Amino acid sequence: MTEYLLDANHISSLITLRHSLRQKFLAQLQAGDQFAIATPALHEFLFGISLIPRAAENLQAWASLKGLFKYYHVDQPIAEQSAQLRAVLRRQGRQLEAIDSFIAIVAVRYDLILLTTDQDFQVVPDLQIENWR
Repeated sequence: MTEYLLDANHISSLITLRHSLRQKFLAQLQAGDQFAIATPALHEFLFGISLIPRAAENLQAWASLKGLFKYYHVDQPIAEQSAQLRAVLRRQGRQLEAIDSFIAIVAVRYDLILLTTDQDFQVVPDLQIENWR
């Protein structure tokens, strides 16, 4: 069993019925893998799909999937570690957005593989990354 954390760019592919990532997700779920979402990524995803013309259909598709995930909330230790990570990276001349730092720390803290297309995560120490897109 493998445990994954999804970035918003991977969550968004799941609401397209014929998307290959959705098919892989469902197959891996059936094989026993587990999937989670950090609440900042959920916010980013829901905001994004609410702005496009298919908003109602997207939200309906999401409603059928949202119960399949475990959710991680940003608590005090995650907020503190995220701020520290951003400061360390900034001193190295690298940039990581706040939401991405929360997602990265959740993945590292709970030993989850982050599914993302975002190259900004490459600079985060000890972070396991896969791109299914």
